[in-house]
Amino acid sequence: MTNGFQIVVCGSLVPDPLQTLEPVTTPQGPGLKNETMLPSVLDPWSAHALFEAAHLAKQVAGSKVWLVSLGPKAKLQQLMMTVAQKVPFELVALDGSASGFTDAHGVAAALADAIGAIPGLDKSRLLVFGGCASASRDASVTMQLVGERLGICDQFVGVDEIHVQADGAFSVLERIEGGEYLASTCAGAPAVLAWATGNLPEPPNNPQIGMGNMRGVMPALQKAKPAAVGVGGIAYAKTEIPAQKRQTRIVKDASTDEIAREIVEWIRQ
Repeated sequence: MTNGFQIVVCGSLVPDPLQTLEPVTTPQGPGLKNETMLPSVLDPWSAHALFEAAHLAKQVAGSKVWLVSLGPKAKLQQLMMTVAQKVPFELVALDGSASGFTDAHGVAAALADAIGAIPGLDKSRLLVFGGCASASRDASVTMQLVGERLGICDQFVGVDEIHVQADGAFSVLERIEGGEYLASTCAGAPAVLAWATGNLPEPPNNPQIGMGNMRGVMPALQKAKPAAVGVGGIAYAKTEIPAQKRQTRIVKDASTDEIAREIVEWIRQ
């Protein structure tokens, strides 16, 4: 392939999974308690997509990677201080809610518009990467909706591997039920690939890559366009943390038959 790929990765921030998340009702709809104060990380599935995109761009000469990210500007800036040191990319920032309660259709519309507005975008070389799911807004349809809005019919979901041939065609391994893979071949770009976990480890931090990325990250954040995304027409009657139930009884010298019988009776109840 002579010109390389234009790889656009859709990925945003999510609350650090080590934090305790408590849903609350706000004037704007459901949200998380102290959401603006929670530390954030790059969504794990989006991170896999970004690492795979950078690996592919390194393999195919002339390729370039963009990261299109929707979230509050202040939190995106904090996130980029870490993400920018991983792999080379150009940031396209959208200033809007990154809440897990946002409507996938609104998010997809904002992402598709941002992708379409990238200067010099050549759809014949375009690969759109993203996560097959999300640690916050797990609708599992966002990437497909982005592809439809961009008019891209070749879509692959749950991708773990991609192998590019010399003529630009590529083969894809997608996860399916039963722990098996669906092997497909695509004639070339454009295509949408929603990644599962991939096969690459997280790259180590590289300060030189970070400095190169940050020269473009700060201007991109300053000119980030507002994205009016919300819950759409969804109505949430109630949001709460799943209740935990624990029943413990200490008994000495019980036989295995008695223990098994009690466990079966407890399950039946």
